[in-house]
Amino acid sequence: QVQLVESGGGLVQAGGSLRLSCAASGSIFSPNAMGWYRQAPGKQRELVAVITGGGSTNCADSVKGRFTISRDKNTVLLQMNSLKPEDTAVYYCNAEVILGGMTYVYWGQGTQVTVSS
Repeated sequence: QVQLVESGGGLVQAGGSLRLSCAASGSIFSPNAMGWYRQAPGKQRELVAVITGGGSTNCADSVKGRFTISRDKNTVLLQMNSLKPEDTAVYYCNAEVILGGMTYVYWGQGTQVTVSS
């Protein structure tokens, strides 16, 4: 079992910055991939950015050039710059562990990010 503890959400004005952090614990196996998803009111949860254990990254077109994902062992960071009101959402940390040919997916509780105009 993997536990994900998120921190760093909050309220910021448009153009500001926030950094989200997510620490994974509880498993002796390092997650294969860790990332961030977000869900705005009335919308589906969407991928924001993901990073593999090897350091490969992928992010949504809407955040390219503004958000940066990084990882240090079992902690993943999301640096969010030039925030826009449309970035307002609950941000969820995600981790995938591959074990015995099976993929196990874990989610954090979510942290609210609110960007005021």
